Amino acid sequence: MGLFDAIDTSSSGLTAERLRMDVIANNIANVNTTRTPEGGPYRRQQVIFEPRESPRFSIPFVGRDRKLEPGKGVRVVAIQEDESPPRLEYRPGHPDADENGYVRLPNVNIVVEMTDMITATRAYEANVQVITSAKDMMMRALRIGH
Repeated sequence: MGLFDAIDTSSSGLTAERLRMDVIANNIANVNTTRTPEGGPYRRQQVIFEPRESPRFSIPFVGRDRKLEPGKGVRVVAIQEDESPPRLEYRPGHPDADENGYVRLPNVNIVVEMTDMITATRAYEANVQVITSAKDMMMRALRIGH
């Protein structure tokens, strides 16, 4: 794995984590949305990642253990809706209240969203640090010849 491969791998992580932060921010923004175009309350969304496959041709060696290969990065497979039930809150005067006075609210938990935002931010920062380190190593390698 070369230095450019490290930058490519980390840049895929940056892109994926940025999308994850955007989805989390959307969940937080819709924490009280009781009406959607589809009907019913907003449903929490989650980003699904999977490892990226190697775009390069690899020679199949007999007995070669693929577990020893370095990672190739990550890609977003889907943005899925959380299927957990909506929260019910007693608000008899709300326009979306049912006959018993309960309003169906989004299945968004602020504590979960903030925890997810912290982990996404830390993963983003770690990928930035990898790119910075790879760039520093390349600059030092260029100075060796002088």
